Amino acid sequence: MKNVLSIQPHVVFGHAGNSAAVFPMQRLGVNVWPLDTMQFSNHMQYGHWAGSAIDAPQMTELVEGIGAIGMLRRCDAIISGYLGDKTHAQAVMDIVRTVKATNPEAWHFWTPVIGAGAGASVDEYLLETMPALADALSPTHDTLQKLVGRSIETIDDAVSACRELIRRGPQVVLVKQLIDRNSPANRVNLLLVTEREAWMTQHPRYPFARQPVGVGELTSATFVARRLSGDSLLTAFEHAVSAVHAVLRATYDAGRYELELVATQDEIAKPRDWLGAWMIDKKLDRRKRS
Repeated sequence: MKNVLSIQPHVVFGHAGNSAAVFPMQRLGVNVWPLDTMQFSNHMQYGHWAGSAIDAPQMTELVEGIGAIGMLRRCDAIISGYLGDKTHAQAVMDIVRTVKATNPEAWHFWTPVIGAGAGASVDEYLLETMPALADALSPTHDTLQKLVGRSIETIDDAVSACRELIRRGPQVVLVKQLIDRNSPANRVNLLLVTEREAWMTQHPRYPFARQPVGVGELTSATFVARRLSGDSLLTAFEHAVSAVHAVLRATYDAGRYELELVATQDEIAKPRDWLGAWMIDKKLDRRKRS
């Protein structure tokens, strides 16, 4: 069984951060070690919440405690998400280095959240330092623009931006909620890019009164779990998008705001509707179906 150290906030009510990521990974057969960087009553989009963040030194102490019992060598991947301040970001970097020193094969998957209230100092620090430490990252369209420092209007622009990031360190970039001026407004675009290839897929955009929170964490968690279970990058990508679509469809049909993770757990494991991706970029072979 594979093991994932998931370093993200936790909400007691609802699904965001680890509360959106842990159960789907477990349902997919991956053992999860949740390190909750914050404990809030609910996610912040409600406009009111209670709780607090843990101190950055405690984050590293917790991981050192796992190392002291000889278990860090069993850590196969690290997922890191929203980070509230610069000390948390520095602690994550220290943790990733510690895990990789024990298990060089461990995979760091970064879900960057830039400009979401954490503050300019942490945003600047993450933009400058984190890509070099990530084996894979999964930004939204807006965060991808911040990472490369320019606007992105087309799929070709996005592929070029992802390749720029790959030259800084990551092997894989998975873009969520990609905005493309040539795509229908009723579709959500997702993009997967490596140094040599790029694939795109879409799922329907449901007209929620309020868009659910935690979709990004669910996407990353499902992708990582399937990749660790032996799927190719392409199959893990397709599984993640298909599972996320199933959850969103069920959430919309139920008239809910919080993601219907438990109700759709069987489709997270085995999506009813498989959303295949098509190849959009390969050396000397552009716009060809995979």
